[in-house]
Amino acid sequence: MKKILLLFIIVALLVGFYLTGGQQWLLPATYQELYQQAPQQTAGLFFIIYVLVAALSIPGAALMTLIAGAVFGLSQGLLIASFASSIGASLAFLMSRLLLKDWVQSKFSTYLNTINQGIKKDGPFYLFTLRLIPAVPFFAINLLMGLMPISLWRFYWVSQLGMLAGTAVYVNAGAEFAALLNQGGEGGFSLVGIMTPGLLGALVLLAIFPWIARALIQRLQQQRALKLLAKGRKKPKKFDDNLIVIGGGAAGLVSSIIGSAVKAQVTLIEKHKMGGDCLNTGCVPSKALIHAAKVAHASQQGYHSGLLQGEAPDINFSQVMKHVHGSIEAIEPHDSIERFTSLGVNCLTGQANIISPWEVEVIQPDGSSEIRSAANIIIASGGRPRIPKIPGLDSVLHYSSDTLWQIETLPKRLLVLGAGPIGCELGQAFARLGSQVTLVDKGEFLMPREDEDVSLLVAESMARDGLIHKAGREIAELSVIQGGYQARLDNGDLIEFDALLLAIGRIGNTSEMGLENIGIETDVNGFIHVDEYLQTACPSTYACGDVIGGYQFTHVSSHEAWFASVNSLFGRFKRFKADYRVIPWATFTSPEVGRVGINEKDAQIQNIPYESTQYGLDDLDRAITDDAAIGFVRVLTVPGKDKILGATIVGPRADDLIAIFVIAMKHGLGLNKVLGTIHAYPTYMEANKFVAGQWKRKQVSPRLLAWLGKFHNLIIKEKN
Repeated sequence: MKKILLLFIIVALLVGFYLTGGQQWLLPATYQELYQQAPQQTAGLFFIIYVLVAALSIPGAALMTLIAGAVFGLSQGLLIASFASSIGASLAFLMSRLLLKDWVQSKFSTYLNTINQGIKKDGPFYLFTLRLIPAVPFFAINLLMGLMPISLWRFYWVSQLGMLAGTAVYVNAGAEFAALLNQGGEGGFSLVGIMTPGLLGALVLLAIFPWIARALIQRLQQQRALKLLAKGRKKPKKFDDNLIVIGGGAAGLVSSIIGSAVKAQVTLIEKHKMGGDCLNTGCVPSKALIHAAKVAHASQQGYHSGLLQGEAPDINFSQVMKHVHGSIEAIEPHDSIERFTSLGVNCLTGQANIISPWEVEVIQPDGSSEIRSAANIIIASGGRPRIPKIPGLDSVLHYSSDTLWQIETLPKRLLVLGAGPIGCELGQAFARLGSQVTLVDKGEFLMPREDEDVSLLVAESMARDGLIHKAGREIAELSVIQGGYQARLDNGDLIEFDALLLAIGRIGNTSEMGLENIGIETDVNGFIHVDEYLQTACPSTYACGDVIGGYQFTHVSSHEAWFASVNSLFGRFKRFKADYRVIPWATFTSPEVGRVGINEKDAQIQNIPYESTQYGLDDLDRAITDDAAIGFVRVLTVPGKDKILGATIVGPRADDLIAIFVIAMKHGLGLNKVLGTIHAYPTYMEANKFVAGQWKRKQVSPRLLAWLGKFHNLIIKEKN
């Protein structure tokens, strides 16, 4: 009965407001006339009407705030509007609670359980942040909060405080407009009169207040989160550094050098060797090994084909590994402690243990430790190979891409588990160096991210090198046999081998770092979740590189490092979203595979319309002269347009050839621009122009060509 009576009163007030011409009370002229005669009574009347407008959720609260400034001035107007809006909001809150709360809570109890718990715990904070955002209608907040488990008194004082800034901005704007109206008088306005500093300032405040409010909310949220994550540890009054970077791989090195370049105090912590995975166990040694394998293969092919006379020389594997380690040593100074120290980076060797949102303990090799503090932390600890749980694994000689480089003797029989880029690259390299390589993978195709014809082309080349591919199979058990080891596959097949290479993906290096101390969780693969700005769950901490999963490439790690370092150092002013729109990569098999953008498999899965154009390298003069006429260039474009969606190149130097499509996609250049560019002859780069030419020919209308043929025939007849 009480609810029905309350509803009747609300409806009666609303109907009465509009039937009695209540809209006149939303016009400043109404109050200005009354204010001249009775200032105090007008203020009281305005207060009551403002309360009713807010309580009944009548559109016009923002207008009433402007009127308060226009009629009563900044000080008095702010006082009236601030209390009237808060009281009216509280009345609306009560009406919503009395009429709807019980019904809503019982009807949607399952869905509201989590929300209710959050409101009970952090309701005032949520309400305060909502009150700071002018874009969110205040009447909606009033009604919504009435349904939530928050007390009336708490709702009132948080609303009073939260709406004060926005109310002040609107009251000030109203006061400035009134001053301008009074200044104009009967003579009207002049351009000079309109451009008063006060009015311009009020307009600027109105325009920028949403951004100021958003920045303030973000700051409050971060400070609150940091306080909770600190778990009682106090924020240092003075920091040792502006930035602490954990990890000396590609992501960490670039983050450090960017920070140092902008004159920030940076400490870089590396547990093992500077240069990380790329220099010591990844890109550099693998490419050195692949180069040696290519040289050996080319030499042997020269003798086998008759281009060279005599017997093909034996491969000295110890010299191959000497070349691998020599390559690491030659590049090592680029990533050394000495170089980065000279660039202004404080380099420390040891295990990093994060103990608070601002502090990192460095446990050094001798057991000693020190604590460094910084305003921000970047985690760039990289990744490591995934080691599967296979029965008998510990009893056989096995390597990963991390441990392979200590090998001294070429395995006569090498078993490779995994057909991704690492497994294919290293498997083919060892096959060309003389190993009998068997590659086992649960997938049907090599390099499953590529189009099937790409995988088949690479598979055919690897088969010619003697590599055996066991597709769709898994290793069930490993065991020791006389003279070596044996793998039993899930279908019962047995494979004898002398060494096993594990290449089934990577996981994040996130253990023993103290991530739990700052509320950072990892997924099942040990990767850290970050937002689009590369910020973690701890606002003072960012992460980039292999440790966040995603694209596991050195160049992507360096790319992410720019966003992580700039956002951590300058995020209070401007933040940048990490840009992954144009990411190239290459697989260094023979033939090589270069990719950027989507391929046909991606387009079909994502239902993206595309037009595919392909040029075969068997038609390219340079490929023919090099006896390397295997592969193609394939470009996907928007149907009927030259906009490039993606490109795949299979063949010699694909890693370099893909660059032209990377540049084109990054800068919005289409195939017409590629076609209009002159390339030297004879080069592999011409293949990119030729594929653009093939695309262009497909765009020409057959009807137009027929008309052109008739035109030329007509010219010939005229001359005859």
